[in-house]
Amino acid sequence: MDVPHIPVLLNETVNLYKDMKNGYFVDCTLGFGGHSEAILEKYPQVKLIGIDQDKDAMEFAKKRLSKYADRVEFINKRASEALKELNGLPISGILADIGVSSYQLDNPERGFTFDSGTLDMRMNKEQSFSAKEVVNFYSREDLERILKDYAEERRYKKIADFIIKNRPIVSNKELSEVLMKAGLKNNKDLAPVFQAIRIEVNNELKELENILDASEKIASEGTILGIITFHSLEDRIVKNRFKEWAKKCICPPEAMRCECGGNNQKGKILTKKPITATKEEIKKNPRSRSAKLRGFMFTK
Repeated sequence: MDVPHIPVLLNETVNLYKDMKNGYFVDCTLGFGGHSEAILEKYPQVKLIGIDQDKDAMEFAKKRLSKYADRVEFINKRASEALKELNGLPISGILADIGVSSYQLDNPERGFTFDSGTLDMRMNKEQSFSAKEVVNFYSREDLERILKDYAEERRYKKIADFIIKNRPIVSNKELSEVLMKAGLKNNKDLAPVFQAIRIEVNNELKELENILDASEKIASEGTILGIITFHSLEDRIVKNRFKEWAKKCICPPEAMRCECGGNNQKGKILTKKPITATKEEIKKNPRSRSAKLRGFMFTK
């Protein structure tokens, strides 16, 4: 089977779950099933619940994982919505890979590529809101917000101005040309801007927050949560949430003494620093260079 996507940090991810108990492993971002296949092979004691909002990817994953059919269930929804349905199940592991698959990025029809003839960037093709609305109808203030916050682009005012002056913009190819006029020189410059629009279209940061919220609710003692991120804002959200969960005392900083009992720790952080790709992996798959894996084990 010709696999259209290489899973990042595969060995490192599988190893994160080495102390996983029996029960269900939930892959929140099943994609083409690369991480899930490795987990099913390595840990025969778990059953898989594979979640993805992309029907094309899920159909591929169903074929790929067919030899494990008796151990696999599929849910075609946003992860944050699907996780809410799993309350009460013995959840042994949860994984979320917060990125876009190579298939989505490289397929011109999906509207993620710089030279695509469409302006789309939806992970879920059934969603009505797309990059077309962001680029052509967002106010100057909102365009500047996503360029500053998500692209971390210092020229955010100038770029927003060029986008507004060149409306309507009908394709990624046309958007790339407009961005070049605004002073961006190459694909490396374009990438953060495209990523920022994609994050806005798919509400990715809020979805990550919701996945973390839902994971906390369905986790039980020993549940291991792994999150792979590709953006500094996403990594910061995960890092801060894990720190919050690991705190014993949750009294406000101004409190003279602990009054909360000091027993509020929800578990322990498994990765002191984020796990990143090796030089060998980056050479084989350049997109893995920005990937960061963090792990947390719930103990109560």
